[in-house]
Amino acid sequence: MKLSRLSVVAAALGTALATVLATPPGAQAAAGDGTPTDPSIRFVGRWDTRNSSLYVPGWAGAYFTTGFTGTTVKLKQRDTIDLYYSIDGGPDIYLQNVRGTVNLTPKPLPAGNHTLRVSYRVVAGSYHGDAVFQGLVLDQGARTLPAQPARGMVEFVGDSITVGTTTSKNALTAYGWLVGEQLGLDHTQVAQGGACLVTTTDGCVGLDRRFVKVSAADGAVDHDFSRYQADVVVINLGTNDVGHGVSTTQFQNSYVGLLRTIRSKYPKAAILALQTFRGRYVPQTQAAVQTVNNAGDHNVFFVGTDGWVPPDGLSDSVHPNDAGHRAIAAKLAPIVAEHLPPRPSPTPTPSPTPSTSPSSTPTPSASPSATPSGPSIGCAVRYTVTNQWPGGFQSEVRVTNTGSTTLSPWTLRWTFADGQQIGQGWNGTFAQAGATVTVNGPDWGPALAPGASATVGFTATWNGANGVPTSYTLNDAGCRIA
Repeated sequence: MKLSRLSVVAAALGTALATVLATPPGAQAAAGDGTPTDPSIRFVGRWDTRNSSLYVPGWAGAYFTTGFTGTTVKLKQRDTIDLYYSIDGGPDIYLQNVRGTVNLTPKPLPAGNHTLRVSYRVVAGSYHGDAVFQGLVLDQGARTLPAQPARGMVEFVGDSITVGTTTSKNALTAYGWLVGEQLGLDHTQVAQGGACLVTTTDGCVGLDRRFVKVSAADGAVDHDFSRYQADVVVINLGTNDVGHGVSTTQFQNSYVGLLRTIRSKYPKAAILALQTFRGRYVPQTQAAVQTVNNAGDHNVFFVGTDGWVPPDGLSDSVHPNDAGHRAIAAKLAPIVAEHLPPRPSPTPTPSPTPSTSPSSTPTPSASPSATPSGPSIGCAVRYTVTNQWPGGFQSEVRVTNTGSTTLSPWTLRWTFADGQQIGQGWNGTFAQAGATVTVNGPDWGPALAPGASATVGFTATWNGANGVPTSYTLNDAGCRIA
């Protein structure tokens, strides 16, 4: 049977229309448009990206980051969700039960370039609500900007302890997130509350099998490991296996299997197998590491954790509290840093060789009003009191190198106005003389490159007043307060 010419045209139009309708929104996204496929948005951790109009994070600790222009930014969400967001490196702001187009800038920002990071809240590894990112809404004429790349990637594999259960912000106050932030790394937690190493017949989520998945959900698809490569993988598993009847032989064999799986996905990563903080399956963890070492993989290490959690660092008999996670991070960060691949040294720019020809014209001296062209030192500081109680408090100080030269080593100083005295500090070497505090960069992070930030923290005492310092220096150059 022959079709009329009109029928053929109609059929062709119908096919074209069907093709258009079948093309997911955002499939042809351009840089700067704020859709999920916008290459200026960097998705860190495990995300299900099969649908180009909505991206879904899987395991805990996933987040996205981007730059943007303009004065406002809004987040398009499918349904109700709890989330954290940070603009321009500021504190993470918590929003509950938001949906639709969520305004992240109720007070418009100054015009210019800004940065954004969004992390959806997790509870024991399951997202608290509908964690579905559908894009950003910016000012008319504004656009996203490429997110600044991190110096590397660290992935944490574990259970509710790695998720940060019982801490103030769950994943954001867990040791893995803290270590990544302290070292300036991308970071993610492939972790689930109640998870085991071994997949058990009574239903314990086993990371021996689910590590390769995009999420812990039953039927989850395999993660696309080409999206990123971890430089360091930290494993903290074994706390829950005892309660599910896992034998020592099962545990050791499954640990060897997990180490080999991780190696197959991350050929160059250093793998750190932590002793569980409760001391479970320690000989089997050590033996598993030794097995893969004996087979020729010498980039796998057992890490003892005795004494890492202080006596006041638990919220119950199992889970570290905020202080416990900070103590763990302080021990773990230098170990992770030690196993990062070395940064390539910047290629120095050769200075021009002055001409000695008699006919050369001398270069005139710069006038006093000329802008110097050499390296400069500049800095910005944000001081935050994160907790306070009668007679004591805890603070963080974030310093950013806004100059044009790498500072190695770096030294930060400030002066207290109300007699505060530091008791314990981390992420740097602290000294106090009278009211003046001096912090030297840690041995594992002595350099501060242009644009890079470092965050130091401390606990201190106060009496009567706890005023915020108003002046800071970085390598003796004055800093502006951010």
